[in-house]
Amino acid sequence: MNNVAHTAESLETAKWLLDINAVNFRPEEPYKLTAGWASPVYIDCRWVISFPEARRRIVKMGIKILEQNTDMLRTDYIAGGETAGIPYAAWIAAGTDKPMLYVRKKPKGFGRDAQIEGSLEGGKKVLLVEDLATDGASKINFVDALQTAGGEVSDIFVVFFYGVFPNALDTLKASGITLHYLCTWTDVLKVAEDGDYFSSEAIDGVRTFLSDPVGWSAANGGKDAY
Repeated sequence: MNNVAHTAESLETAKWLLDINAVNFRPEEPYKLTAGWASPVYIDCRWVISFPEARRRIVKMGIKILEQNTDMLRTDYIAGGETAGIPYAAWIAAGTDKPMLYVRKKPKGFGRDAQIEGSLEGGKKVLLVEDLATDGASKINFVDALQTAGGEVSDIFVVFFYGVFPNALDTLKASGITLHYLCTWTDVLKVAEDGDYFSSEAIDGVRTFLSDPVGWSAANGGKDAY
């Protein structure tokens, strides 16, 4: 934990999330994450939509990271995953002047029975955008839908990546996908400690989870292994 390299963008993003109360701590009643893990902490990146200054800064930093680490010039579409990824995709699409799509978790079941909304031309490069990731497995459904429709997907962007579960990105790597993100729990913990956001007991609770997230999950009714 002490040797983690923080960046100006990762620490600023963590501070925004803390300042707008998007960071939730509840060890006595653990959260159950989408991937099945139990966690005493939860980041609600959807909270950002109600805070204009926070969202402007986070989107601006996200675009900077993408321009530094992906081929944004060759990216043809920005696609948001239902539902939390949709506003971030809209803001990034507007900030980069790119067409936008959004991807449903499953076809809507009537009308065109579409899983992808928007006009996707086959053979074009698509950036998938979500709010956060615990591990990469939940993103594959969106990636598969885009690729089945003819899109080329090699990169995913999220505001927040838990960054604590072992082998979390193996599923994406096996599919040739790179995950890009602004901050992780190590960034949030550093800013929380430096800024005195939580009690020492709360910080210690987060440390206990981060030191052995799989063991903590198993002991608290969640997933215990991949």
